[in-house]
Amino acid sequence: MKEVPFDTVYIHALVRDEKGQKMSKSKGNVVDPLELIDSYGADALRFTLAAQAAQGRDIKLATSRVEGYRNFATKLWNASRFAEMNGCVPNKDFDPKAARETVNRWIGGEVERAAAQVTEALEAFRFNDAAGATYAFIWHVFCDWYLELIKPILTGSDEAAKAETRASAAWVLDQILLLLHPFMPFVTEELWDKLGTRPCELIVAQWPAPGVAVDPE
Repeated sequence: MKEVPFDTVYIHALVRDEKGQKMSKSKGNVVDPLELIDSYGADALRFTLAAQAAQGRDIKLATSRVEGYRNFATKLWNASRFAEMNGCVPNKDFDPKAARETVNRWIGGEVERAAAQVTEALEAFRFNDAAGATYAFIWHVFCDWYLELIKPILTGSDEAAKAETRASAAWVLDQILLLLHPFMPFVTEELWDKLGTRPCELIVAQWPAPGVAVDPE
C-alpha cells in the first residue's frame, strides 16, 4: 500500500508585491521572507499570509501589514503581562458557566462565538476569515473591552469578584492562545509556558470545545 504524505493540499493564490505586481528579479521587487522574519518575526509574517489568503484573490505582500501584525503580537504580549501582574493564573476548577459577575458571563459567550467562527472558517479553508475573527476578538473584544471593564474589579474590595475575575481572565487567555496558535505558534507557545503550569505543550492541547459558556442575557 502506497502512503501519501498529505491527504489534503491547499493551494493559495499568487503572492505579489504590495503594488500587485508579480515578483521578479529583473524588476527588483522580490520580497525575501527571511528578511521579513528577521525584522518582524516569523509569527507576524505567518499571520499576514493567512490574513490575506482569501480564496480567488492574489496576496499583496506589504511590509506595513507584516509590521502591523507584529504590533498585534506585542498587544497580546502586553495584555498577558497585565493579567500576570494582576494575579490572573489558570485555575483548573474555574467553570465559565458558573461565573456570577456580568462581565465574566459576557466574555464567556464572546469566547464561544469567536471559537465557533474560527473553527468554521478553518474547516472551510477560509484562512483569512479565521485569522480575521481571531484578530477581532483579541484586539477589540478582549483587549479594548474586557480588560478595561475588569480593572475596577481587580482593584476593588470584593474578594470573591476579584478571584472569579482573575480565573476568568486566565481562562479567556488560554482560549485565545489555543485559537491563535495555528497562526502564531511561537509567541503563543511562549505565553502558554509563562502563564501557568501546564499538563502538555500548547501544540497538543485540546481545541476550544463548543457549548462552554453562552449566557443569552
